[in-house]
Parts: sequence; C-alpha cells; structure tokens
Amino acid sequence: MGQTDNPLHSEAQEADRIGPPREEIERLRQVLHQAQRVVALTGAGISAESGVPTFRGADGLWRQYRAIDLATPQAFARDPRLVWEFYNWRREMLAPLKSNAGHLALVELERQVPEFLLITQNIDGLHHAAGSTNILELHGNIWRVRCTECGEVTEDRTLPLPALPTCGTCGGLLRPDVVWFGEMLDTLILAKAYEGLNSCQALLIIGTSGNVEPAASMGLHAKNHGAVVAEINLEPTPQTEAYDISLLGKAGVILPQLID
Repeated sequence: MGQTDNPLHSEAQEADRIGPPREEIERLRQVLHQAQRVVALTGAGISAESGVPTFRGADGLWRQYRAIDLATPQAFARDPRLVWEFYNWRREMLAPLKSNAGHLALVELERQVPEFLLITQNIDGLHHAAGSTNILELHGNIWRVRCTECGEVTEDRTLPLPALPTCGTCGGLLRPDVVWFGEMLDTLILAKAYEGLNSCQALLIIGTSGNVEPAASMGLHAKNHGAVVAEINLEPTPQTEAYDISLLGKAGVILPQLID
C-alpha cells in the first residue's frame, strides 16, 4: 500500500494541493474507523473518473437519438434492433475502461469494515471489476442479459452481441438486464438496500446528483435511523445541508485518504 505507483496513493497525493480540508477528511476517517456497519451509495460521478460518460450530460446523444428516449420498454417493443444497436455501442465503449482509485478504495473499505454494503446506481460493472463483492445494483448491469420470455438472467460479455440476441434456453428475445425509464426497481434489491440503510452507522454518498429517487432520499433515510451521513461529490447537491459531512472533490482523490 505504500508504493508510489499504487493508484490509491498516487491520486490521493493531489489532496495536498486541492480538495476539502484535511480536518474534515480526518473526521470522516475516524467515523469509518469506529463503525461496524457501513453503507456506500455510488452514482455516475465515480464512474465518470474512469471515462464513463454521464447518461444525461452532453454525451447523452447517440446519432440523432437522445439516450433517454431509447432506454425505455416502449422503444424496445417498437424497435428492439435499434435499442440493441445502441446498447452494443455502449458496451463496446465501456469494455476498455478500468476501475479507478475510488472504486479500489471501496474494495479496501469492504475488507476493513465488519459489515459493508455497496449500493450503486451505475450499470457499468466497474465495482465488480475492482473487486467489490457485497453489491446491490439498483439499475441493473449492462453486462447481463435477460430473456423476455422465460426471464433467465445471464452474464454475456460478447462484443458485439447479435443484432437480435436470443435466449440459449428457450429461444426468446434477450434484452439488457437494466432498469429502463418507466420501469420499477427490483423490489428484493430495494428491500435489501433499505435493510442496510436502516442499520448502518455510517453512509457514504459518492458521486450522485441527489436528483433521482429513490436514491436521492436514501441519505436522509439513513440519517433518520441514526447514521452519520457523508457526501463526496464535485459540487453540492439538494441534500448537502442536511448531511453531517460534505467533501467536495473527486472520489478517486478523497476515498483513498479514508482508508487505514
């Protein structure tokens, strides 16, 4: 951990020049050191540091289509070939990207905390690639496919997938195993997330805008159940004032400083 080429430390060296006050980082570090149950909630910000474009930002345009117009069950029912072409493009864009120092710091935190849960809104699979294991993916995973007929879910990293991929079990049409706009989140995953939020002693909210429900309310929910809530983000969010600690900066710079 002490080598200069370790990404957990090389990026953290930036904090000597920029970033939140050292005393605030040390305060959160002590909270995590004493906590037995910790939850981390991550959003697009942590993946952006690996080069993943934010879904609703300037990169949210593919050809003449808006990404949010293609990521719907209606779009898939109308033109599944077009939607799969879009998702094949996204998969090929994500394939070469690597987990960053923020992802790796959360892996280390999972090793150090007796009970650690990672809840992510991201579908890119970078937390898995980094080595995190106790993960709840609220919006699914772009590397999994789900049969529209029999419901079987499998991981498939083929690049590209066929124009209209089919299920190896029943022959039904496959779709990305992600939650599209207008669809409900998986109730079992959501229940497990709230179990963690109800009992955690500390909650880290990392790289999320605080505008999309239900994730936007999870910080206040955990705080109302007794957790110390800390936000790590490039800029303040609508919930910042309600949280105990707010650290403005890159997750890849701040998170490694919180690790023993």
